[in-house]
Amino acid sequence: MANEVGKERTGLQEKKKLPVGIESFEKVRTEEFYYVDKTGILKELLRNWGEVNLFTRPRRFGKSLNMSMLKTFFSYDCDSSLFEGLLIAEEKELCERYMGRFPVISITLKDIDARDYEGAKAALRTIVGREALRFSFLSESGKLTEEEKARYAQLIKNDTSGRQIFSMPEEMLKDALRTLSELLCKHYGQRVVLLIDEYDVPLDKAHSSGYYDEMMDLLRNFMSRALKGNESIFFSVLTGCLRIAKESVFTGLNNFKIYSVSDARFDEYFGFTEVEVNAMLAYYGLEKCQTVIKEWYDGYRIGNANVYCPWDVINYVDLLRADPDAAPKAFWINTSGNDIIRRFLGMAKQSTRREIERLIQGESVSKKIREELTYRELYQNLDNLWSVLFTTGYLTQRGKAEGEFVPLAIPNLEIRKIFVEQIKEWFRDEVEKDAPKLDAFCEAFIQADTPSIEQYFSAYLQKIFSIRDTAVRKEKKENFYHGILLGLLSHRGDWDVISNGESGDGYSDILVEFENEGIGIVIELKYSESDDMEAACREALEQIDKKNYEACLLEDGMDTILRYGIACRKKKCRAAVVSG
Repeated sequence: MANEVGKERTGLQEKKKLPVGIESFEKVRTEEFYYVDKTGILKELLRNWGEVNLFTRPRRFGKSLNMSMLKTFFSYDCDSSLFEGLLIAEEKELCERYMGRFPVISITLKDIDARDYEGAKAALRTIVGREALRFSFLSESGKLTEEEKARYAQLIKNDTSGRQIFSMPEEMLKDALRTLSELLCKHYGQRVVLLIDEYDVPLDKAHSSGYYDEMMDLLRNFMSRALKGNESIFFSVLTGCLRIAKESVFTGLNNFKIYSVSDARFDEYFGFTEVEVNAMLAYYGLEKCQTVIKEWYDGYRIGNANVYCPWDVINYVDLLRADPDAAPKAFWINTSGNDIIRRFLGMAKQSTRREIERLIQGESVSKKIREELTYRELYQNLDNLWSVLFTTGYLTQRGKAEGEFVPLAIPNLEIRKIFVEQIKEWFRDEVEKDAPKLDAFCEAFIQADTPSIEQYFSAYLQKIFSIRDTAVRKEKKENFYHGILLGLLSHRGDWDVISNGESGDGYSDILVEFENEGIGIVIELKYSESDDMEAACREALEQIDKKNYEACLLEDGMDTILRYGIACRKKKCRAAVVSG
């Protein structure tokens, strides 16, 4: 079995390593890493394949490892022992017919991250040139003519520096995959399997760096010449995050099958199923962690399958092996800048903000989804952004689609955390754009000007997304308002702002020391369960007095103490002050 128990040594069971960041199938299988068996994709692919097959999935969902597995299976130098005990090994006829029977061209475009077109073009030359070098025997092949050998020489041509800097002309680069496949096909007398991983990354980088048109022209030629009418190709598999409009990259391709996040075909082969996750936890003796892992990393709907993010599960299980009590972390957030959410928040209108609040509170919203876009269209309007959030994994389908309208939801606690953190950063940036208004708000606390405090704070609450849970305890709701107010007051660099500081007989919500004026401020926040917000203010002031929260301010030499009871309810606030 793929997930078999490790070897017995010195009477103890040695567990396999977790493949954190390992994208080589061969390394996973030979270096004793735990492998979740996804070789079933080979059976489905070989029995129902198109000449060109595109899989679109969110980042970190196992695309690269699957592509490495396909390369290993089809390549002439395949070591069949790597597939022993795996699902595909049970398909004797398929293995006999296809395993180790093909020349394979395999490239990934994920590292094309250049600031300009020339840099991106140089990176693509390097990727193609290094792949071509794997077949150096073509230089001496008795099956090729001298002209064909000269074409191969162009693919691996270096500059005069002696370093591995490839210098094929741009027109040759556009034709590189077709050329290499034709030469390999003629040498072996066998058509080629072509694998292209993360095909859309160069377009993403080009769009953000301002050379999109040039990169689109290069990739359109690069892809189309290789895939359209190329009799040297047996079949091709491509992966990416986005389903870029067919007419923009794959012009004129009719032999094209697309398997997106909405497609039921191949749905369980990218991402971990619950059965696979529970088997992993049982293997490492971590069954007690099933609930927390499900809450944090499950929730994605791919076709008809419910799946976990494999990157998160592997990283967290690896962490748990060292510390069984380790808290879950947002591993996925560290693999991207999450700029798309910032763009989304910046474009959001009031109605969209209410929808985002509903998402964060665990509800779903129904949106028209366009899975096939060009990069120019991604940020043109909010409708397109909803589609991008869906296809890239920030949102997932929750319920049955009605035509083009799909019920969308945040998958799990990790993605909720990403939304919340991005909202907080967005709010901070938006507030700091109007420094005079923020200064006036802070000054109102010094002047004991409660009408201005109420006016400004309510205005800020109208602007911020409600990222509290509606069904949580009152204390949790108070924490939401506490965090906003703390961030606003921290604007004053000459104030010492303390959150939940120990003072008197307890811990006050917020303490402020303004040493230049000898002024101390005590703030206690309450969430008002009713419209009687004045009563909540009185309750807050009574707590300050009873707990003697101003004690540490007096000890620090503050001459004037201002005690604030602040009550919040939804998007409104009330403030009461006692000075002394």
